[in-house]
Amino acid sequence: MIEFKLIKNKVVLLYSSMYEGSAWLYERIKEKERAHLCKTFYFTKNELVSSFDKYNEYDPVEFEVAKKKQGYYCFPKDLLCLDYDLYIHEDIKLEKKMFVTHLNISIFLKINKIINGSIYIGGEEENSIPESVFKELLDAFPNSYELKKYTLARISAVLSSYLDTKEDYEEKYHKYLNKKVSKKGRNVQYEYSDIELWKYQGLLQKLKLMLDDNNSYNENQWQAELIQIILFLYPKYIYVFKEAPIIDTYNKKRRIDYLLVDSNGNTDIIEIKKPFCKCIVTERRYRDNYIPLRELSGAVMQVEKYIFYLNKYGSKGEEKLTSHYKEDIADNFKIKITNPCGIIIMGRTKGLSKEQIQDFEVIKRKYKSIIDILTYDDLIKRFEFIIMKWKKLNTTS
Repeated sequence: MIEFKLIKNKVVLLYSSMYEGSAWLYERIKEKERAHLCKTFYFTKNELVSSFDKYNEYDPVEFEVAKKKQGYYCFPKDLLCLDYDLYIHEDIKLEKKMFVTHLNISIFLKINKIINGSIYIGGEEENSIPESVFKELLDAFPNSYELKKYTLARISAVLSSYLDTKEDYEEKYHKYLNKKVSKKGRNVQYEYSDIELWKYQGLLQKLKLMLDDNNSYNENQWQAELIQIILFLYPKYIYVFKEAPIIDTYNKKRRIDYLLVDSNGNTDIIEIKKPFCKCIVTERRYRDNYIPLRELSGAVMQVEKYIFYLNKYGSKGEEKLTSHYKEDIADNFKIKITNPCGIIIMGRTKGLSKEQIQDFEVIKRKYKSIIDILTYDDLIKRFEFIIMKWKKLNTTS
């Protein structure tokens, strides 16, 4: 056991052992002229204060370890095998755990490897480590077997804000970790690639068949069929509500064709139009630009109004929508209105000139912050890119 006591302006360390006694320590100093305790304190006969008593061999062995200097107790560098002396403020209670871990790792020897200059703990000395920070360091100090790099990295993380360090020990530790063998999990994308490939190929086939025979669908049936496909491209949405009720600025009831709700309860709007040709941009230029046709402008205006009404609906609307759909949503799930966005599905780019498509992209980007405008050819491209991804993963993994 190691304890400290203050005698006037000096610090005396007391070592005792109920199992080994003290004879071995006196003999070690006599024979080798130097003895260590806990691989931290290194004593010679110059520090020895007590003397061996064969009749009381279990009495503590006493060593003078520090002297008071300007409010600090100065521990000589040779005592702790440091490059510079150690200074601990007089108001700090000295304990063994400040110097050594239970694994006999010298705390100040590790700090010495990181910083240049004397170590000051507490007090007002410039560059001193605040007592609270030092206690934080002691709490963070590894108390189980760890490699040298880990120990230095942990200490460096605490002290780097107060002192200049010799090297970036945190970076060195992370580099070491990156070289270690890490547990490798299953490649779940590869495991499900066959299923995903089959799924998206089937959805693309269904979409193309619908487009080839769109005249066989009325507007409502077209929307109901397509919304099922769309949800695979936007998997964040877990609920879709048809004709969702809202109140406009004149307190009149309105109904949104389709209200989308994601897993966090946030709402968005989707507007689906049948794929009529020539409903995107004009065939002739207006002042050297192709401008949106009435069908596109009308769809944008309609979605913008729904977004406006939703935002005005606010918290009252959240409560009413949650109550209205309580039988369809999970328990304790709440529908939220937080800056809703819109999605418009309409028209074809097939048959448009390069210039018309470029101007259409300009129109789309104008509304990008609130509305995502997609043609049916955009949907086809998205499915084709997704299928290419799963095909590549399926063949290379």
